[in-house]
Amino acid sequence: MRSDKIKKGDARAAHRSLLRATGVTEEDFAKPFIAICSSHTDIVPGHVHLNKVAEFVKACVRQAGGVPFVFNTIAVDDGIAMGHVGMKYSLASRELIADSVETMVNAHCFDGMICIPNCDKIVPGMLMASVRCNIPTIFTSGGPMEAGKLKGKALDLIDTFVGAAAKQNHRISEEELLEIEQCSCPTCGSCSGMFTANSMNCLCEALGMAFPMNGTILATSVERKRLYEKAARRIVEMVYELEEKGDAFRGLPRDVITEEAIDNAMVLDMAMGGSTNTVLHTLAIANEAGLDYDIDRINELSRKTPNICKVSPSIHYHIEDVHNAGGIHTILGEIRRSKPGLLNLDAVTITGKTLGENIDAWDIRASETVCEEALELAAVEPGNKRTVEPMSVVRQAKNVRELNLAFDPMDCIRTVENAYNQEGGLAILFGNLAPNGAVVKTAGVLPQMMRHTGPAVIFESENEAYDGIVAGKVKAGDVVVVRNEGPRGGPGMQEMLAPTTAIKGVKLDDSVALITDGRFSGGTAGACIGHVSPEAASGGPIGLLRDGDVVEIDIPARKLSVQLSEEELAERKKGWQKPQPRFRTGWLARYAAMATSADTGAVLRVE
Repeated sequence: MRSDKIKKGDARAAHRSLLRATGVTEEDFAKPFIAICSSHTDIVPGHVHLNKVAEFVKACVRQAGGVPFVFNTIAVDDGIAMGHVGMKYSLASRELIADSVETMVNAHCFDGMICIPNCDKIVPGMLMASVRCNIPTIFTSGGPMEAGKLKGKALDLIDTFVGAAAKQNHRISEEELLEIEQCSCPTCGSCSGMFTANSMNCLCEALGMAFPMNGTILATSVERKRLYEKAARRIVEMVYELEEKGDAFRGLPRDVITEEAIDNAMVLDMAMGGSTNTVLHTLAIANEAGLDYDIDRINELSRKTPNICKVSPSIHYHIEDVHNAGGIHTILGEIRRSKPGLLNLDAVTITGKTLGENIDAWDIRASETVCEEALELAAVEPGNKRTVEPMSVVRQAKNVRELNLAFDPMDCIRTVENAYNQEGGLAILFGNLAPNGAVVKTAGVLPQMMRHTGPAVIFESENEAYDGIVAGKVKAGDVVVVRNEGPRGGPGMQEMLAPTTAIKGVKLDDSVALITDGRFSGGTAGACIGHVSPEAASGGPIGLLRDGDVVEIDIPARKLSVQLSEEELAERKKGWQKPQPRFRTGWLARYAAMATSADTGAVLRVE
């Protein structure tokens, strides 16, 4: 075993002495050493319960025959960090997480690892580290938050952001805002819409690094305990399988995370209209895996993949509804039935089965019965907070149409014939404003905004944009431009959730677009185009725009351009001056000096 390096032989007597001080027994030295990488922190609702999760997983690993060791990573809450300098640390934290996990795993020679992330950058950071370390690894998240309820309507964090802008615009009262604020985040867990956290946890299923239902079982559901138990048993199995098979073992992260697996993840992303951040993170993960994954490939998949599922902020459904309708493998099953050849069904996964075999077992629309594994996972215990247990209902149902749910599961996860759109929920745009590409969440764009032409209203920061929008500086028909917020310019690609929700709050989302070299929260909806590359701080065309320049957006044609000749842009470039760095010391100064463009995942490179 890999851990023999720290526990076998006379030269490791001192190592064993130290390990005994942590509670390791004589019998434990013959067992696999399993890292349990948790991202528990008390200030992030998606992570506040992960200390208890880690302890439960620890007990399960011990029961499965492994020796568990828990360590933690940092976790930034994007919602709390939003709108101030804290957001500059958000994307940058992904690199710190990857580095810290790599450090702990390789310094202590662990045999296998269970990663317990939940939000935003933590999932991709741990995925990047898993590829670097390349030991048996399973991802099992902390689970999504329940949707809030107010006067019979489901709501979430985005309703609070929109409400704040509406209150500043005198559209709702202080009392109404307080009521929304008090109801929108009712439990622990990652925010309840298809924001970045839930998008990434769902993508882990299609990528093959997590068990089915990882992305959709609520944090408050007893179903998650079944998932943690399965992960603990499987990780110990994987370590022994690696010992037995050696190079023939096909379950290591670099075996699982291939171009084909990333294609599967992006097909899911297109089908469910996930966060634009998934593009940024997927490119970074591919880079760590040594894969040359071209951003153009994402557009090719988007053209072929129908958008069959929409979730908040694009529509009224939430993650719990997706789970109750059958979960991620039911979405994949719909794609497999109607788009044969689009998914790579032979892709290996950590379950020990292929993606196709996992879909066979977990797509609740595929047959009259559901696999026993799914039914065991859904077993209900007293005190379970869930009001609907879909898989336990399936036990008595002949097929999905007999489910007694409070909504229509055939609408939450549609058939391809009834898709919201026959193309995917994300698109990459190119043009003289984005020579290297820009990303838009088409699933959240109103039909009348799929094509839009208007004058640029330029802001040099996210905060300046928010203040300008709520103060009335933006009018119907405008194109808001927020620049110098890219990986280097920000630094850290601040999320533009405040400006985008402000546009909704002042009722301009049906007539105003926003483009930025920064990025968006998964909670953003509207004609919002991010990751414009090259960024302004690197001399990209977005940095050459002036107020009043006419910007053209044509999402169906995948175009983002400005009505300026190449000669005019070249002339302006002559007078362009590189902006002074906003930070000269500390981590952000180092990040700004090493970060690459968004179209390459904003990874760090030493030039």
